[in-house]
Amino acid sequence: MNRKALALLSGGLDSILATRLILEQAIEVEAINFVTTFCTCTRKGCQHAGTQAAQTLEIPLKVLNITEEYLKVVKNPKYGYGSQMNPCIDCRIFTFSKAKSYMEEINASFIVTGEVLGERPMSQRKDAILLIEKESGLKGLIVRPLSSQFFEPTIPEIEGVVDRSKLLDISGRSRKPQIALAKEFGINDYPCAAGGCLLTDPGFAKRIKDLIEHNALIMDEVKLLRIGRHFRLSNEAKLIVGRDEAENNILETLVRNGDVCFKLKDNQGPFSVLRGKLGDSLIELAAKLIGHHTKFRNEERLQIDYWKTPVSNHTTISIRAANIEDVEKVRI
Repeated sequence: MNRKALALLSGGLDSILATRLILEQAIEVEAINFVTTFCTCTRKGCQHAGTQAAQTLEIPLKVLNITEEYLKVVKNPKYGYGSQMNPCIDCRIFTFSKAKSYMEEINASFIVTGEVLGERPMSQRKDAILLIEKESGLKGLIVRPLSSQFFEPTIPEIEGVVDRSKLLDISGRSRKPQIALAKEFGINDYPCAAGGCLLTDPGFAKRIKDLIEHNALIMDEVKLLRIGRHFRLSNEAKLIVGRDEAENNILETLVRNGDVCFKLKDNQGPFSVLRGKLGDSLIELAAKLIGHHTKFRNEERLQIDYWKTPVSNHTTISIRAANIEDVEKVRI
């Protein structure tokens, strides 16, 4: 076994410290950072945090966007969901399997992670950690420097590549031991200390569940989930209404051929997209819902333009805005 490791580097405090502890043993380390559209680690995302961490640690980093493949895991997780639509155990198995392939590609001997026993309720229980290790084909090859003393020695420890006596016994959700260790190492910038996943957010999870139920969990649809207000108008049609100018602009860039777009005719208001199998009744319903989300909702009639992309010829529909009860019936 050689003295080269692959670190899973999210950019969070735990992964930074774990990597640093291995580097302190004069072991060569490269890192990998997994990116999905569901990450909420920082305003700039986990890729930014991981890149910053790799620069601080002075190690090579590979960033891998796994969103499209990961959708299969979200849709049908073998080990189920957490509190919302978060398939945490299956997620870890998937990412560790990806890491294993890259570990072999760069001729590294083992994986390093910032896992802390008991820190996360679903994926960092001891039984779950050991299950993930086995299912990803990495039994005995994952070193967890922050919590190693709670686990059996790994192959790198048994073979003397890693000095087990220098690994730690941190557990639980308190951040105090990690913060103290960071201070000792002179590490002051860890922007992704806690991390986060949109799949654990109840509102976002509801939107994901809606896509799964309507067999529409594909990238084109997932890209829309963080933007606007969402309404399910039929089994095959959905409306997205922008909430502000920034969202309007983003939504316009995500329009695809066949979508019906809406704008108020004579006033400022939301840009909206109706997607799916459509008819005149759904266009009218969409216009009424859009009208409700303007400051003109109490007017007797509203004029709303709509057009089907890529054709730019506008049609105007005159409607009375929907009431709140009708809005809530179809809100996702």
